[in-house]
Amino acid sequence: MQPRPQTPPGTWLRAIAGAGALTLLLSAPSSLAQQPASDAAQQAFNNSCRTCHSVKEGDNRLGPNLSKIVGRKAGSLPNYNYSPSMKEAGFVWDQDKLTRFMVKPDEVVSGNKMQPYGGVSAEEAAKVVAYLQAAGGQ
Repeated sequence: MQPRPQTPPGTWLRAIAGAGALTLLLSAPSSLAQQPASDAAQQAFNNSCRTCHSVKEGDNRLGPNLSKIVGRKAGSLPNYNYSPSMKEAGFVWDQDKLTRFMVKPDEVVSGNKMQPYGGVSAEEAAKVVAYLQAAGGQ
């Protein structure tokens, strides 16, 4: 009979603790797992947009409210004084258009009233679009 190999002290304890942590992680509600992403999306909105925009319907500020922006015709929100170029843009906001606008607003609608806003990275813009959709922006 061969001698049984010795297991270093604490190995089983670490294995059991690791398995328990994995089980806890896998059984956590998906909302808990997604929380950091939504926090990052809200933070991106707060950093880039909140000074001028709200996601609350009817709450127009320096910029129009962004409630239900996805699917809305550009420049069409009642009770907001859009630039002539935004009123005449002739498109409906979708994820791609919003992302491109946040990255390079003048390339999407030249003559918009977003100055001095110069744009954000595509990664930040995608987070903002995710936040807008989660906050009722679709």
